[in-house]
Amino acid sequence: MTSRDTTARPAERGPVDLLPEVRSDMTHQLRATWVVTRRELLRLKQDKARMVTMLLQPVLFIFVMGTGLGSIVDTGGATDFRTFLYPGVLATSVLFTAAFAGISLVWDREFGFLREMMVAPISRASIIWGKCLGGAIVATLQSLVLLALLGTVGIPYSPVLIAELIGCLFLGALLLTALGVLLSTRIKTIQAAMPISQLLIMPMMFLSGSLFPIGGLPDWLAVLTRLNPLTYVVQPMRHFSLEHLSLTAAEQERLVPVLTWFGWEVPVGVQLLTVAAITLGLITLAARVFKTTE
Repeated sequence: MTSRDTTARPAERGPVDLLPEVRSDMTHQLRATWVVTRRELLRLKQDKARMVTMLLQPVLFIFVMGTGLGSIVDTGGATDFRTFLYPGVLATSVLFTAAFAGISLVWDREFGFLREMMVAPISRASIIWGKCLGGAIVATLQSLVLLALLGTVGIPYSPVLIAELIGCLFLGALLLTALGVLLSTRIKTIQAAMPISQLLIMPMMFLSGSLFPIGGLPDWLAVLTRLNPLTYVVQPMRHFSLEHLSLTAAEQERLVPVLTWFGWEVPVGVQLLTVAAITLGLITLAARVFKTTE
């Protein structure tokens, strides 16, 4: 008769889930979003040279190109071309900073920091929102230096105007950062991210009406400017800036033409709501795509 083996055996275990359970409470997710946002702000603090280089191009546009073209561009009156150019350049000053902040997600993936965030007990939507908010805040803060030059182009300083412009800048920066983040969810290398971002950034800048009036354009160009979401940031900023000046009827028609959809005059508030809706859609899509990213 064989003796039975009474040695205790370890209980059999199923497959071990290496990923921690994601906490669903809102406070925890908001804290995670703030941590990612704060990391973007610390990057700005540690890279002051980037702020200087990002502001160099807008300053050249206003004071070099604006002065050079001022003698040949007809503004419809006595208004300086730099005055017209300033709101558009200010709006696009967030373009490169915000877009590059978005594609910095690719850097995080290459250097392994993204994997550390993805295994943390937070939702991936929190990571996306943190990147977008951080990039938008950084781009807006950098543009405040350019905003301080408001009076040098003939636009009077006004607390209300400055608040309106800062709000538009943040909304535009959030839009562009969200677009960059959406691209980064599928791009694997920074070598691929840079040319793709440039392919989007340059057309958006030139088709936004930032450097030229959108009135009287050929039909095909008018359609492209209205399909460009950045147009709905540039035009409200130009409206807010130039409404403080005593423009003649000819200057008003030339410099601040009415933006229309199929003959309907689009109010400034609707233009900004359009940007907000597109931005929310981009962030939502980026969060969904990011859930399937390895």
